Amino acid sequence: MVRWSADDIIYEDEQILVCRKHSGMAVQSARVGQMDLESELRNYRNGNYIGIVQRLDQPVEGVLVFAKTPKAAAELNRQITSKTVTKEYLAVTAQLPEEKQGHLEDYLKKDGKTNTSAVVTPETDGAKKAFLDYEVLNEVSDERTLTGKRILVRIQLGTGRHHQIRVQMAHAGMSLLGDRKYNPEDSSGLPLGLCSCHLVFRHPVTGKKLEFQVTPKGESFAGLPNP
Repeated sequence: MVRWSADDIIYEDEQILVCRKHSGMAVQSARVGQMDLESELRNYRNGNYIGIVQRLDQPVEGVLVFAKTPKAAAELNRQITSKTVTKEYLAVTAQLPEEKQGHLEDYLKKDGKTNTSAVVTPETDGAKKAFLDYEVLNEVSDERTLTGKRILVRIQLGTGRHHQIRVQMAHAGMSLLGDRKYNPEDSSGLPLGLCSCHLVFRHPVTGKKLEFQVTPKGESFAGLPNP
């Protein structure tokens, strides 16, 4: 895991802070003594307010926005709830889908005891609708994977369910490389191939459209340029 530093801050003003999260660091941790991104940012801000409005799974890298005031947090949460925030991901799989572009729509249920989610029927108690759009961008040969390939996929997230991309992609036959929870047959030894690469939202005070992008640094993405 790469340790977080102030160099990972992409943008900052009086209301918000946008930064890169490295793979392996939790956004918020319940474990005593384990450093997480929230704690790092609080230290950076000398103990001042940091509002979490987005989360990424611990093995996922990418861009996140944090609020520096309660007012900014409330407005960013409103945008997320009203689905006016654009969240785009890059993912790596070894399975080439039948269609180069597609729409996945499922119902997911979270199991808090195992910290996993699964695709279930719409009638299942606690089921929540989840959807995303994907597009295959690139592929390279790699003898470490079961198919001898690594395939780069762009994903636009329509909903923000627990482990959504990982679960839906696995259910569709496109399990992510390095996903120990949902792709146990993967023997590549690579880290999870998932990055929150593109974030678009409105500034919580000025209303100005803000757009941020990061390039994945994980080993699973090596040699897979994003066109």
